[in-house]
Amino acid sequence: MSKLRGNPWAVLVALCLGFFMTLLDTTVVGVAIPNIVERLGTTYNEVLWVSNSYVLVLAVFLIPGGKLGDLLGKRNTYLAGVAVFSAASLLCALAQTPAQLIAARTLQGLGAALLIPQTMSIIISVFPPQRRGAALGVWGAVAGVATITGPPLGGFLVGALDWRWIFTINVPLGVLVLVIAPLIIPAGATPPRTGRFDLRGALLVVLGLSCLTFGLQEGERYDWGAVWSFISIPLLLVAGVLLLVAFAFSQRRPGPRAPMVPFELLTNRNFGLMNIGAIGLSVGIMSMAIGFQLYAQSVLGYSALAAGLISLPMSAISVVLGPYAGRLSDKLGGKRIVVTGLLLFGLGLLTFTLTSTVDSTAWTLLPAMLVMGVGLGATFAPLTTVAMHDVQPMVAGSAAGVLNATRQVGSVLGTAGFGVLLQNQLIGNLMARTETAAAALPAEVRGEFVDGVRRATSSGIDFADLQAGTAVPIPSGISPALAQQVEAAAREVFTTGYVAAMHGAMVLPIAAVLIGAACALLAKGRPAQPAPAPDPQRAEDPAGSKVS
Repeated sequence: MSKLRGNPWAVLVALCLGFFMTLLDTTVVGVAIPNIVERLGTTYNEVLWVSNSYVLVLAVFLIPGGKLGDLLGKRNTYLAGVAVFSAASLLCALAQTPAQLIAARTLQGLGAALLIPQTMSIIISVFPPQRRGAALGVWGAVAGVATITGPPLGGFLVGALDWRWIFTINVPLGVLVLVIAPLIIPAGATPPRTGRFDLRGALLVVLGLSCLTFGLQEGERYDWGAVWSFISIPLLLVAGVLLLVAFAFSQRRPGPRAPMVPFELLTNRNFGLMNIGAIGLSVGIMSMAIGFQLYAQSVLGYSALAAGLISLPMSAISVVLGPYAGRLSDKLGGKRIVVTGLLLFGLGLLTFTLTSTVDSTAWTLLPAMLVMGVGLGATFAPLTTVAMHDVQPMVAGSAAGVLNATRQVGSVLGTAGFGVLLQNQLIGNLMARTETAAAALPAEVRGEFVDGVRRATSSGIDFADLQAGTAVPIPSGISPALAQQVEAAAREVFTTGYVAAMHGAMVLPIAAVLIGAACALLAKGRPAQPAPAPDPQRAEDPAGSKVS
């Protein structure tokens, strides 16, 4: 193990292990929700917070987590994050009540917020500029795989065991990281920056992101109206934006405190444009993940595992191409590659929209998956490389925290925005198709059929019932043959309605990805490789590798 100490690629493996398990937990829980409701006796609102609490805390604390890495040392903060996340995973697996599970998930989010920014900033520290692209390609591929493989992995674990195992598997992985990371990642020096922690900035950014993220996550559940007393979703969204503007102004004159986000980052053209690109990419990924999973399982009738296997080519190509795209961005500059990757991902989303029908097969969807995989593989690493190129290592933790926070906000935007569009489109499409389907049924069941669809849409659509064709109650006293005809008509209404609604909602991710591509196009071209800046606050360990 001593031979691997300080080896950049060995360091990368140790970082990616921790990074993978935190991002996996953003998507793996969704598949386990029915099992958690059944085994733990939770309500639907409680089980939603099992997922939302993790994403909310992760998005809110990423920027403070990145700054703590700059002040306290990146390796130590990374290890602390892994320890907190692993302990919280064990608490999740042992939870006996919904409140205990939600509290443990909140602690998981805090651990993830501590470790995720350090993975990127340590990569910036140990890899020279001319090799960062390849390393970030591997790092980005891990992010893509974690996001996409969560649902099928969760489906397998829940089907073979139960929901507790989606958290239990994190524990041995976390212990492995805690054992090997101190032996591989050089200790470096602490702290790399002088100055006090910017508590004012931390409060502003935490409160701002909390209001914004909560408003986006919970807006649909509260019908975009009142939450409690005078507090409403629109008020939270406006307050979130204003608090983040106040945070930006506070970073200009932090006084004796080390700024939470150094002001030079806020005025860095490429860093700002690539953050917008990252939001667009995240909106596209999460919209596709939600839309495809519902489509594959509720319309095509696949299991979660089978749906994951259909999307496997996208994951595989992204993993394979990521490092190559990173190396190419090292040689040619990443701007053109980012634009090309985003456009290809947008083309893949459009291809999926055009080829997804009520009777599509895995082979029908394969071209879209391949194009999206190429686009993702060509985007992750070059986007990060361009964003971080001019960032000095001493503020890499802050920069990594901001970039990862904007990605999380993009994920929340994608989840909330796509969900709202899909729901609205679905209700309209279902009612339009109900009249046509009812006309083909015998007169004695038409009225009850239309009323049944109307009740199903007004009370919230159950996608399991959609797949079975039982979302509309079968009128009593009719023959078995007529009951089957009504059930088939109901399934046709819901499946064709969902496909049409999904196609309409796909406008959001396609538009978001195109906006990201336009922003990437406005970035400065390939900059010259920067000379190593003198940094007395970085330390070199005996192995010769520098890590703050």
